[in-house]
Amino acid sequence: MDRQRVAVAMTGDHAAFSAIAAESIGRLLAIARLILHDSHWAEDAVQEALVEAWRNIRGLRDPDRFEPWLRRVVVRACYDMAKRNQRHRVIEVAMVSSVDPTSPDDGLELPIHDQLERAMRQLSTDQRAVLVLTYYLDLSLAEAAGTLGIPIGTMKSRLNRSLAALRARLDADDREPARAQERFA
Repeated sequence: MDRQRVAVAMTGDHAAFSAIAAESIGRLLAIARLILHDSHWAEDAVQEALVEAWRNIRGLRDPDRFEPWLRRVVVRACYDMAKRNQRHRVIEVAMVSSVDPTSPDDGLELPIHDQLERAMRQLSTDQRAVLVLTYYLDLSLAEAAGTLGIPIGTMKSRLNRSLAALRARLDADDREPARAQERFA
């Protein structure tokens, strides 16, 4: 992120902030989609986060800390969006139009990706946020804790619980085909 452009945006320059937002929007949308698992909600959360960032950018003390600050604003917007839309959860079913059975990777990767996607959808927003910040964004525990506004010890325990919940969902998904076969036998 260009420090000078952030400093100019902090003075209230709309053009500088728009340039920063345009540069960051792809990363912000990716984070929001992974946390919320809904493209429309993610777009709304990012939009709300950018409005919030514009309103509060003058309160940012150090232009070098803009990127972590903006990530924190996006994560909070995702939490708010998840709370608001919790009652209106719609599950989308993605259809795969064609899979090349001759490709060895597609045969293995698609079911694993599918299984991981289903397991992630079953986690809470908080659990997904912890996993996204740690494994998708590859933030250190201290950076992820700072983004969430929690102590590092709390981050460690949340990461541990989130991984345990993900493993439990994956194990349950593995056992489900065996149960279905037992019912029909």
